[in-house]
Amino acid sequence: MDVKKELLEKIDEAITHYPESKRSATLPLLHLFQEEHGYINDETVEWIADKLGLEPINVLELVTFYPGFRQSAPGKFHIRVCRTLSCAMAGSEELMEALCEKAGIDRSGVSHHHPIAVGKDGKFSIEFAECLASCGTGPVCLVNDDFYEEITPMNAGKLLKKYN
Repeated sequence: MDVKKELLEKIDEAITHYPESKRSATLPLLHLFQEEHGYINDETVEWIADKLGLEPINVLELVTFYPGFRQSAPGKFHIRVCRTLSCAMAGSEELMEALCEKAGIDRSGVSHHHPIAVGKDGKFSIEFAECLASCGTGPVCLVNDDFYEEITPMNAGKLLKKYN
């Protein structure tokens, strides 16, 4: 696997924060790779394991446990819709349906380990997220790192147009 010099420098620096146990650097390295590439693939898992002197399963168990790590490439604009209780009561299911319809995304193939659905053109991807920490203004969602509150199914199309 070819790792850019800048990323390798960040990785080496992150590892220095864990002199007693390199294994503790696994999560920071996963975050760095996902920030750079958008997701964590098998090659990345093996590279990190080799770098830290671990078995690949030790890295993969973190990738599959934490829902913040993606195992497949998201779209250019990745949407996360909150589905916890207050957002669900405010209409997050309906919001998800409207966003998928407007963005041309089919969610029929999503599962626990592959929660992301990507539109055919690769522009948008979507997934449910647990608590986005704005329970009084639901339903809420993130588009990449842009946070939106009180998004209704009726204004889902308007939200997506911001990313055209």
